[in-house]
Amino acid sequence: MTETPAADYAPMFAALCVEVGICLHPKGETRVKAALANGLDAAVRAVFDAEGVDFASSTGDLRRAVRDCLKAHLPQA
Repeated sequence: MTETPAADYAPMFAALCVEVGICLHPKGETRVKAALANGLDAAVRAVFDAEGVDFASSTGDLRRAVRDCLKAHLPQA
């Protein structure tokens, strides 16, 4: 059996910090990685939860920016 290497999420979180201005702590990153198993929209909500920002009252532009950033920088499987 060969082991699949763990995905490298560091570039995704670095891009989120630089491009969107949301810099997550390690626990927040772990929450987002876990949420990715439930889809990109779940990961976007996890970003807002980890950052302490109310998803419902955030602007559509910010939600879209986070989603686009995560999608563009997801590690290749």
